[in-house]
Amino acid sequence: SSDLIPALDEAKRLPNTLHRTVRYLEYQPYSSSVVVIDNGSVDHTSDLVARTRSTRVPVQLTGCAQPGKGAAVRRGFLTSRARFVGYMDADLATPIETLDIVEPLLGRWHAVVGSRHIGGARLAVRQSAHRTLGGMVFRAMAHQVVPGFADTQCGFKFFSGELARTAARRLRIDGFAFDVELLRVITEMGVQVKEIPVIWSDADGSTLRLISDGARTAAD
Repeated sequence: SSDLIPALDEAKRLPNTLHRTVRYLEYQPYSSSVVVIDNGSVDHTSDLVARTRSTRVPVQLTGCAQPGKGAAVRRGFLTSRARFVGYMDADLATPIETLDIVEPLLGRWHAVVGSRHIGGARLAVRQSAHRTLGGMVFRAMAHQVVPGFADTQCGFKFFSGELARTAARRLRIDGFAFDVELLRVITEMGVQVKEIPVIWSDADGSTLRLISDGARTAAD
């Protein structure tokens, strides 16, 4: 499997995420790699990736000059040759141990995505009031595009590699609304998506800017 981490100036949050992810994957029976998609960082993000070492889990850096988390994930999909590929947030808001649930399901489902808004999900650290309100508005809009999904934006999604690569070639949105487009494309392909509940924490340092990114996301 290939685990993608889109990153823009994540030098503060990435070390813990890389450490926890690599240590977890080293003890799994399947082969895997971690790929950080550098989305134009000007801090030490690339240096941190270069210094991360593992005897079993390759940690690689892939550049993406096109701004936007959607562009970064799309590049990660298209450059991966793994049997399974997925992405997670640079702050590891969803614990890497969630793969204990995801990995067995990928044998029966081509798409397994985390959800913060279905039964069994738990918010370990809650969002601020204005981000909670913004999330409610966005979910209402997203439901018009992809009805049936409780949560389109949880940053923990895994797919069969072939599905991810096929879907990526149809994607156009570069910003935060790319998750909605991705789920729309996959469902239009006739693929059923499995939503699973996750534990989730709203960590400080998000690159989401509520006003400017919110307006662009609504337009997308």
